[in-house]
Amino acid sequence: MTAPLQRGFEVTCAGEPGRVVPVIDRNRCEAKEACVQVCPFDVFEIRPLEAGDRAALSLLGKMKAWAHGNRQAYAVRAVDCHACGLCIKACPEHAIRLVPVPAP
Repeated sequence: MTAPLQRGFEVTCAGEPGRVVPVIDRNRCEAKEACVQVCPFDVFEIRPLEAGDRAALSLLGKMKAWAHGNRQAYAVRAVDCHACGLCIKACPEHAIRLVPVPAP
């Protein structure tokens, strides 16, 4: 599948949507928005850190979250992920990995 990117060029994603989902390491994410900017399928958005996610952070993770306004990336449309890997390459904190979805 080919999708337009925000920078005016296209990327070809070999994967089918729904086969993998992006998982964000909450202790690493600093909400720098690189994943939002590069994802051709609008899988990510930056939003306030949810209370349960914040409570599960390590001490260092809580300090990083505070320093970055308690905002992080969330894969709000994870089922739309085509496994192109652009988010993984773009994330400066290496906070994203793609995890296979179990077969039904």
